[in-house]
Amino acid sequence: MEEPRTRWTALGVLATGSLMTILDGSIVTVAMPAIQADLGFSPPALSWVVNAYLIAFGSLLLLAGRLGDLIGRKWMFLAGTAVFTAASLLAGAATGPALLLAARFLQGVGSAMAVAVSLGILVTLFTEPAERAKAIAVFSFTGAAGAAIGQVVGGVLTDALSWHWIFFINLPIGLATIALGQRTLPAERGLGRRAGADVLGAALVTAGLVVGIYTVVNISSYGPVRVFAQLALTVALLAGFAVRQATARDPLVPPRVLRAPGVAVANLVQILTLAACFAFQVLVTLYLQNVLGYDALRTGLAMLPAAVAIGAVSLGLAARLNARFGERRVLLVGLVFLFGTLALLVRVPVHAGYAVDVLPVMLLAAGFGLVLPALATLAMSGARPDDAGLVSGVFNTTQQIGMALGVAVLSTLAAARTDGLLAAGRDAAFALTSGYRLAFGVGAGLVVLAFLTTLLLLRPAARPAPEAVPEYIKSV
Repeated sequence: MEEPRTRWTALGVLATGSLMTILDGSIVTVAMPAIQADLGFSPPALSWVVNAYLIAFGSLLLLAGRLGDLIGRKWMFLAGTAVFTAASLLAGAATGPALLLAARFLQGVGSAMAVAVSLGILVTLFTEPAERAKAIAVFSFTGAAGAAIGQVVGGVLTDALSWHWIFFINLPIGLATIALGQRTLPAERGLGRRAGADVLGAALVTAGLVVGIYTVVNISSYGPVRVFAQLALTVALLAGFAVRQATARDPLVPPRVLRAPGVAVANLVQILTLAACFAFQVLVTLYLQNVLGYDALRTGLAMLPAAVAIGAVSLGLAARLNARFGERRVLLVGLVFLFGTLALLVRVPVHAGYAVDVLPVMLLAAGFGLVLPALATLAMSGARPDDAGLVSGVFNTTQQIGMALGVAVLSTLAAARTDGLLAAGRDAAFALTSGYRLAFGVGAGLVVLAFLTTLLLLRPAARPAPEAVPEYIKSV
């Protein structure tokens, strides 16, 4: 067992690595207008600054998680962080679109390698339930609040220096993460490639995820025939993967992993919740800028209360509430808060006041600080020491699927409503707001579906007696 101080330092390393990749995604969205102007991206090509990263990241998480179990999770994390850091240097130095897109793809590869095994390392470091709950809450905060922080940092760096520094800032962080990780992360021996190198299964699932994510991020650019054909290919590849897992001697994803109580339901609920909440973040940003006229920095500051609220809940309450009431109940309460967030946005006006119309939405987003730690705990509940990286990879993969689906589908619905109203002669602000309202309403419906899925399919766990709650948790 690692020394307590070393274990918590290792948690800081894992959280920093996760934060770096989360920040990178939101920083880039703020800086895209400056990147377009400087490098001469066409409007259709500009979206690939985000898409190149998402496709590599989302499609490789599952494979990277299993490879981490086989060759060692520490080395997978460190190698991924090194690839991400080197790619950040390349991206910051890019002088043309082709080089930047190649660097963004490499950043996605490095992120997948590092993030896929992070939760797997965490659950092997913290085996005592109370400490694990606190560690997961800290780790979840970096993902839940990092995006909002990134928008502030991105606005400051882009305005004060240049867009190049949104990538260069990763260099000192990445190098420090590698140095501390080398010293503090547990040097576990991997199982060896022969313990589960299901090459065919890996090829099927990676190809299926690449085609699926590629289709989703480009859904607004393609006609229905092409979208249907590519989605059919995705289903065929993933169905082939499922058959392979049921028959392979050493499957990439052993069926017992998803049969563990709560694991499959937690991943399904995560897809639904992230589809609504990540789209919320993207669409609220567009609403603030396109309707209310906020610049990049003011938009980041406007969304900062959400990050503060999420942090206060996830770091100050989540572990204690999970231990006292159980993850299922905490998850249900968090989903109620998120429904309130999206329900308020359904009535957002064209001429909104920040204090009355926007700030309450940001504060209710604190529910995400309850939802994500509960989901992470439930999803990792079936992990064994020899497959914790794989289970972590599954959890992160469903997270990316939910985010990609939410942005693609809800953004497409919002754009279609807006285009229809513009064609009918309505002014741009009204048309945009109406489109966003529709997307927020659909997002609220997804949260309701997540709530019902949790309520009906997730069995309540045995609740500890008050005297059985560890003193550590009582003091949180």
